[in-house]
Amino acid sequence: MKNITISLDENLARMARIRAAEQDKSLSRFVADLLAENLRNKSDDRTKFLRTYRSVKPVRLRGPGEKLPTREELYDRELLRR
Repeated sequence: MKNITISLDENLARMARIRAAEQDKSLSRFVADLLAENLRNKSDDRTKFLRTYRSVKPVRLRGPGEKLPTREELYDRELLRR
């Protein structure tokens, strides 16, 4: 286990000590659990995003023998004019 030092303002430190005591944990264990949960949630969010992103079928920009659209044609959309 790695020891680290963090700085908290007095009010935040007091609230953290109280919350840790309510959960019958040391402040160190409380902070470690919060970090682990937060990092796990971020990883889950990223995985969920990638799964959704990869499930979208690509859009064909041109048919066989057609030229690619111009920049103006690509960005000439009502949504972008707001």
